[in-house]
Amino acid sequence: MMLTKRSFVIGALGGAALMGLPFETRAQSAGSGGTLVIGSTQVPRHFNGAVQSGIATALPSTQIFASPLRFDENWKPQPYLAKSWEVAPDGLSITLKLVDDAVFHDGKPVTSEDVAFSIMTIKANHPFKTMLAAVDSVETPDPKTAIVKLAHPHPALLLAMSPALMPILPKHVYGDGQDVKTHPANLKPVGSGPYKLTEYKQGDYYTLEKFDKFFIPGRPKLDKIVVRLISDPNALMVSTERGEVHAVPFVTGVRDIDRLEKAKNIVVTDKGFAGLGALNWLAFNTKKKPLDDVRVRKAIAYAANRDFIVSKLMGGKAMPSISPIAPGSPLEEKNVELYKFDIAKANKLLDEAGLKPDGSGTRATLTIDYLPGNDEQQRNVAEYMRSALKRVGLNLEVRAAPDFPTWAQRVSNFDFDLTMDSVYNWADPVIGVDRTYLTSNIRKGIIWSNTQQYSNPKVDEILGKAAVETSPEKRKALYSEFQKIVVDEVPIFFINAVPFHNAFAKGLGGLPTTIWGVVSPLDEIHWVTPPKT
Repeated sequence: MMLTKRSFVIGALGGAALMGLPFETRAQSAGSGGTLVIGSTQVPRHFNGAVQSGIATALPSTQIFASPLRFDENWKPQPYLAKSWEVAPDGLSITLKLVDDAVFHDGKPVTSEDVAFSIMTIKANHPFKTMLAAVDSVETPDPKTAIVKLAHPHPALLLAMSPALMPILPKHVYGDGQDVKTHPANLKPVGSGPYKLTEYKQGDYYTLEKFDKFFIPGRPKLDKIVVRLISDPNALMVSTERGEVHAVPFVTGVRDIDRLEKAKNIVVTDKGFAGLGALNWLAFNTKKKPLDDVRVRKAIAYAANRDFIVSKLMGGKAMPSISPIAPGSPLEEKNVELYKFDIAKANKLLDEAGLKPDGSGTRATLTIDYLPGNDEQQRNVAEYMRSALKRVGLNLEVRAAPDFPTWAQRVSNFDFDLTMDSVYNWADPVIGVDRTYLTSNIRKGIIWSNTQQYSNPKVDEILGKAAVETSPEKRKALYSEFQKIVVDEVPIFFINAVPFHNAFAKGLGGLPTTIWGVVSPLDEIHWVTPPKT
């Protein structure tokens, strides 16, 4: 495949004036200049997405660092640092031809050496181990050509070259022998993206300013982006309603979404999250009795009313999820068992599994944990499950964790019966899905691995084949088979796609609708109608 067309598709945000803050937020002329203020509860540990996953880091990292490719709203790769790319006929290499005029924020040119260094650094340090596992080496025959050599075909590699997953680091900065995970440049990054970090007041705000030598002519459109870190969600809503904050990404609260939709000068959209593929689910410890019996897991699925959860608990803002691959993905299989609410079937399965009710009607007592920090997606659903399963004689004790580390330690060390959780697909199954189901990824102490201890040799075989299959049709067929097996064996009961929404001030052009939304370069952000100041 050889693609050379330069096409840059991204979104737009906007703003209004802030009072009493140490930065200017007034917009200038329509279409260029001015400042965008983004409000977020997500505090980044640092700004280097090469060694840190998650949206808190991805939001700034994708502005500071450029990547080989970017993707449009139709899952199609577009040029970025690589003006063209070619996949070898045998699928064992990808040749990247870099743009001629890209430079880092310190003025040094971006070369193939930087690409090679970055890819191997990500392979060695990023938590998504399967993402670049197939990469053997990166050859650099000239300063503008990088050839990625693979041990086997890796159809997920182009998606892995997205801004959130493959920031290109300057070798002359990060290749000095220091540990890249703790490198001081992680807090004072040097990239080649549209914006450069100029100020960071930890836990308060960080400022990104226009990079005048950005390699795409006429971009970025804004002079400055300021990200305010506001830990109190209600305070964030108030600031947005007052026009002090111009954009709020990743809103999931039903009440918050309703509140913002009713605000006069705000546009709310659920577009721009397909690449993340965030799923909310109920996970089972498949090695603990009685949950080691698939009939018990199926009974719980039939007793849980997914339609009620989505329509009532989540106010219709969330899309139902029915399989390991998120709704909206081109690989999603819709023809799976839906586990429609059926109390009679649930009771029958529990009887067949030998869980007979005692004198009080209780068949078994189990605990249910939940990921702290998101009540509507997690705690409320756990509480609902407690009441729902009581109807079939299962006594659920809801176990709250005081913080994320406590919950993660319990779940990763298999000290749980059932737990609510939210896990991301990260665009391709090899990157974000396989980790949950591969037997080889049952890794005690590692959260968001195969903490269900689910093991099926057939699933391992299918995922292994799909990871190297270069035919889109054959690959889709393999993942369809995988989804049907997993849904049938119920190591996880899938509930909903996390209802991410973005809120923007009105008067803006081109809201971010690509599969990566605001965790991709925001170089086309501009004012259509400058706000009143």
